[in-house]
Amino acid sequence: MEKKNKENILKRKNIEISLQRYGIQALGAMAQGLFASLIIGLILKVIGENLNIPFLYETVYPLAREMTGPAIAVAIAFGLQAPPLVVFASTITGLAGNQLGGPAGAFVAAVIGAEFGKLVSKETKVDILVTPATTIITGVLAGVAVGPGIAAIMTGLGKWIMWATELHPIPMGILVSVIMGMILTLPISSAALAIMLQLGGLAAGAATVGCSAQMIGFAVASYRENGWGGLVSQGLGTSMLQVPNIVRNPLIWIPPTLASAVLGPFATTLFKMQNNPIGAGMGTSGLVGQFGTVAVMGSSVSVLTKIVFLHILAPAVVTLIISEFMRKRNWIKAGDMKLPD
Repeated sequence: MEKKNKENILKRKNIEISLQRYGIQALGAMAQGLFASLIIGLILKVIGENLNIPFLYETVYPLAREMTGPAIAVAIAFGLQAPPLVVFASTITGLAGNQLGGPAGAFVAAVIGAEFGKLVSKETKVDILVTPATTIITGVLAGVAVGPGIAAIMTGLGKWIMWATELHPIPMGILVSVIMGMILTLPISSAALAIMLQLGGLAAGAATVGCSAQMIGFAVASYRENGWGGLVSQGLGTSMLQVPNIVRNPLIWIPPTLASAVLGPFATTLFKMQNNPIGAGMGTSGLVGQFGTVAVMGSSVSVLTKIVFLHILAPAVVTLIISEFMRKRNWIKAGDMKLPD
């Protein structure tokens, strides 16, 4: 009976302890918070540096960077459908979590604070005091208790990936490119993951190529079904739009994934592509991966040529060759990649 009562309370408060809720929904919301602060700040910084607009890189970017934690927490609280008082108080939990444990700490503090805030919301006559206080206290406590540890684990894993990529650029180029590309297409945030891992260097370069291959690959391979609208929405938006089609016919995922595997080692060996954690998991979404590459490698003609070739042209060509071969074999049929209107 007690277990049933607890389940009823959680259901009434819209609290669901599951991988779907935290690993997909909350992580996806975190990516939006990151984009609205740190990522857009970086884009403006790169634009400002290249166009000599000091306001963008001296004023706007530092502010956007400092507000990353609060933006993450507000986005997560909103994504978890928290009441307004919880959302507003989450600015504090995000700030504390980010200062104590970086983006991973902000994620933990935001989730814990938001869920406990939801639990007590509108349960007392002094809701305006109890709800934000509970959100802040539980969130900050979580940030203090586990934020630094989780951040250390994620950063350590990221350092190991970068070390392994430097040591074994071909197999790790394949592995990182394929895995990050597939995560980008799945309803999981590759951007949030790359930032929590603090992925940089050659590993980040391979991740960018893998993510770009998924987006550009699906955009080009499905052009006959989706036209220019599909080309733009997938090539500059997200390949996640293809998930329902992948469920119906998983074979359509093979061409862009093979393109990731083929091009990843070229990124880590011949072209020596690098990126930062912000651009590593974004691919061509909003051209964030390309802005990140420029921020790390510069904007010389050589670098821009490498970006156009490895992030756009090569993924398009390799994916199209494979997908056309599979269409001729009838493994991919007309309409298999059609996006909903």
